Amino acid sequence: MVQYRQSRFDASFAALSDVTRRGVLEQLGRADASITDLAEKFRMTLTGMKKHVGVLEQAGLVTTEKVGRVRTCKLGLRRLEEEAAWIEKYRQLWAARFEALDQIVEELKRKERLDGRKKRK
Repeated sequence: MVQYRQSRFDASFAALSDVTRRGVLEQLGRADASITDLAEKFRMTLTGMKKHVGVLEQAGLVTTEKVGRVRTCKLGLRRLEEEAAWIEKYRQLWAARFEALDQIVEELKRKERLDGRKKRK
């Protein structure tokens, strides 16, 4: 089970690692589009866009449907909830570490002010 989840995370993060693929997801969030339309919008070849869409499809983020000669893309059913939860766990971890660091810095500043007052007297 862990292996399945890890490979799905890998596919999701690999798909999201590319700026063009993130742009395709944003575009499809507004409206379904053909691969031809997407290729034109991103100034790419059809072959290049097909590869990007294929990566998004493998990750479950996009689905395609071919009607005649037109392949239409739309957002897939995956919502990245598990990936978002994984990221949130690490965001909270780092937030706690930065909070602890802030407390240490404030304590050092307080001691420095107190030491400065003692030296003046």
